[in-house]
Amino acid sequence: MTTARINKLRELARAERMDYIAILPGSNLIYFANVHMHLSERPTVALFPADATRQPALIVPSFEVGKAKRYSPDVDWNIYAYADGQPYQSAFDDALKPLGSVTVGVEPEGMRFLELNMMRTAAPSAKFVSADGVIKQMRMVKDAGEIAAMRKAIGISESALADVLKTVKPGMTELQVARALVEAGAKYGADEGSFEPLVQSGLNAAFPHDASTKRAINSGDGLLMDFGFRADGYPSDITRTVFVGEPSAEMRKIYEVVKAANAAGRAAVKPGVTGQDVDRATRKVIEDAGYGPYFTHRTGHGLGLDIHESPYIVEGNDVPLRPGNTFTIEPGIYIEGLGGVRIEDNMLVTETGGESLTSFGRDLMVVG
Repeated sequence: MTTARINKLRELARAERMDYIAILPGSNLIYFANVHMHLSERPTVALFPADATRQPALIVPSFEVGKAKRYSPDVDWNIYAYADGQPYQSAFDDALKPLGSVTVGVEPEGMRFLELNMMRTAAPSAKFVSADGVIKQMRMVKDAGEIAAMRKAIGISESALADVLKTVKPGMTELQVARALVEAGAKYGADEGSFEPLVQSGLNAAFPHDASTKRAINSGDGLLMDFGFRADGYPSDITRTVFVGEPSAEMRKIYEVVKAANAAGRAAVKPGVTGQDVDRATRKVIEDAGYGPYFTHRTGHGLGLDIHESPYIVEGNDVPLRPGNTFTIEPGIYIEGLGGVRIEDNMLVTETGGESLTSFGRDLMVVG
């Protein structure tokens, strides 16, 4: 897998006239080389040459060399290691000074000044450009293994949610519900949480990404739960809003509008449409119902090794969707002083349309 991905990266780099692609620890290094390292004060850079006759280079702390080789046995690294107490720059000089006047593609969102400055010092004749298009072009299209891992993560999340909803009742706090979700995910085999669960009740649900609090849930409150788990490195990201006791007529109406918007967004997904098209489909339902000003965020975001990645389902994104793209559809309505509702599903673009990888019920649910 890593060999095929690196070869494809070389091909795309050559097409964009880049001689090297520089990648730091994080999701991109996991994707291309299966190397799991923390981004820390010790600089680490992988350099992937476009020329297939050249070895990838890894600038790395000496104590991490064994781990790098263990995680990526198929990569024939040229290692430039440094020990604690030694100047980092010397390893960068050894790796980059022989390169001369080359063009190096870097991650625009991931590259830090620390590593970029050391590379510029070591190779003053090199030109550094964004490799964003090259990297995103590959990562946006998920292969069968990635999709299978996401299906597994979604299954864990939906099983955990089903269990937790059986226990929710008035008087529980948002934090208690959040902790119950985490424990249920572990029970069903999650590697870890995709992120800290966002559990918001009653008036708190009017703030889309507020943190879970010690607020006690009251009878009639909406309960918005945004959470997910990872399986085999890949995440789910699901939101469901339920009611703990009978909701007001206004909240019932809002729920049905959000449910219809979610359905419209899912129905709009197919190859060739854009993120902007899907965003407009969900937004139109909410605007037609008179709640347009209360839908305050984009319809969705790409989902993969990163919780938020391309493609973004938002006005202004006119890039056509392709089979293998995975992303969220998560319209919401949020009214301060009243509450909020969001329904989020994880979508896959297929050859003929769109598939919702999530299947947990969307009909209004009263629990407790």
